[in-house]
Amino acid sequence: MKTYQFRVVIEPDEDGWFVCCPLLERYGAATGGDTREEALKNIREALEMVLETLIELNMPIPDNEEAAGVEELIAVTV
Repeated sequence: MKTYQFRVVIEPDEDGWFVCCPLLERYGAATGGDTREEALKNIREALEMVLETLIELNMPIPDNEEAAGVEELIAVTV
């Protein structure tokens, strides 16, 4: 198992909170929640699924990069 850290952007929207990982958003690492805490829980789950899929497909996991507006750092172990 390996632990990865990804920067995420979280912001309020009309339905609650939107959160995404800009580095992995093209693979589906974007979600939301009614509360900030729920959105962060959901992005962690989304990141786990994306990473597991990339590993299964033997695809490289992109290196973390700085993103403008970053508010959180999420660690995921897969």
